[in-house]
Amino acid sequence: EIPGESFTHMDGKRQAVEIDRNNLFPYLLVNIGSGVGIIKVTGNRKFERVTGTHIGGGTMFGLAKLLTGCLSYDEFLKLSKQGDNLVLDLIVKDICGDLVSEQQGLSASTLASSFGKVIASKRTLADYKPEDLATTLLSAFTYNIAQIAFLVAALLGLNRVFFGGSYIRGHPSTMDNISYAISYWSKGQMQATFLRHEGFLGALGALMSYKELGIEDIEMVDVHLNDKEDLCEPSSISDESVTTEPNEHNIFPYLLVNVGSGVSMIEVIGKWKFERIIGTHLGGGTILGLARLLTGCTSYEEFLELSQRGNNLAVDLTVGDIYGEQGYPKHGLPASTTASSFGKVTSNKLSDYKAEDLAAALLNAFTYNIGQISCFVAKLSGLKKIFFRGTYICGHEKIMDKISRSMKYWSKGQLQTTFLCHEGFLGAVGAFWSYENMGIDDFATKEVMKQVLLGAPYIGGNSPSHSPRQIFHNDGSMNLKKEVERLHNENTELNAEVQRLLNENAELRAKLEKLQQDKSRSS
Repeated sequence: EIPGESFTHMDGKRQAVEIDRNNLFPYLLVNIGSGVGIIKVTGNRKFERVTGTHIGGGTMFGLAKLLTGCLSYDEFLKLSKQGDNLVLDLIVKDICGDLVSEQQGLSASTLASSFGKVIASKRTLADYKPEDLATTLLSAFTYNIAQIAFLVAALLGLNRVFFGGSYIRGHPSTMDNISYAISYWSKGQMQATFLRHEGFLGALGALMSYKELGIEDIEMVDVHLNDKEDLCEPSSISDESVTTEPNEHNIFPYLLVNVGSGVSMIEVIGKWKFERIIGTHLGGGTILGLARLLTGCTSYEEFLELSQRGNNLAVDLTVGDIYGEQGYPKHGLPASTTASSFGKVTSNKLSDYKAEDLAAALLNAFTYNIGQISCFVAKLSGLKKIFFRGTYICGHEKIMDKISRSMKYWSKGQLQTTFLCHEGFLGAVGAFWSYENMGIDDFATKEVMKQVLLGAPYIGGNSPSHSPRQIFHNDGSMNLKKEVERLHNENTELNAEVQRLLNENAELRAKLEKLQQDKSRSS
């Protein structure tokens, strides 16, 4: 209805998009309010809300108040223009260098973990510039919103994605981040399109629907909208649990979700047959980085303990806060559903909030987000089984419970979620088992590994009763004394071999010096 309404924004360049009414539908509308509502539009006044996320503009602004002390969203956006997110963000180069990055097909500058550098730093919140904190927040959440939008569009087979909502504000960096992320994850197959009247779509739609009122006679006045979008997040799901014992015949294919500083998602189709298909920068490093800044905790264990005692509803905005105790029955959203993480934050004084409540809200926000993205990726890849691992799960009951609830909600119970007792040691275990040609068959590999795993300490619960010491006593198959003696003999042989090589090296050096002397004499 409005000429020049739509445009793209990439690398600071704005370009108008001409809309062909005959080729407009279907499309995806991503409305960024306090949370994010995602709507599939198939025709004029034919639309349905398909999903959403509780991590939206309210999350950015809520955290921005606490971290930077800003009083308005526009002040936050102004701060973000002047900062450098690399002060706090961990990129791929920081983890594995330029060479390994290229081998993995990742750019060295790829964002690995938002706020990830904070976890290894001794700096406190006061040591960081508000501008850098603002820029880091903006990139973290705009990239996340764009990734979820891409996954939903891909699942629905849509290539046209419009972004609206009062939290975009025509802000260049916001639009650039979203555009870059959509192009990156879709490999250039999708393009983010923005709207001039992004924050007023609901009002304009309502106005245009009242044609019988004679809108030509209506006087238009400026108003400020309190844009609060309903966002879906699991809240009241039953605690049913199903334990399935996987074996080599029924385990493949599956999705392995590795929750480290960031999150990697790996499709495994067979033994030694796997491929990293996607990841997200909002992972354990983000949770702990923000936790250290907001609560002053010094370890992940301390953060988890804090979160156990907190109440996320002290800072999280729920559907009930927006629509009342009846919730939003039209979309099947109960009042207790989180609409916007940190969306209830009204004060810019960190001291006004309990550390326990902030920790609980952080855990709530990011575990549900990991579950949601994992579900969409599994659906897109046609996978029914998902394994979660990584040192940031820590066998923590609340983390596993929230991920499970999130997965059950988003998949409508169609996906199986499984956790692993030795989640933080899979790399080491896999490396150990992969050295089949290194002579460890003589070391009774499988039996030793089995006993070590059974006896390993486990943060999430009681350690199994087996002791690693049993390895050396069961059936006398591995006598400790004999093994020590064998290793001692082997060490003696290796020392002798090292000495032989040193002697040989000395002889070769002597010959080389003699040749050089002969050459200098002849010249």
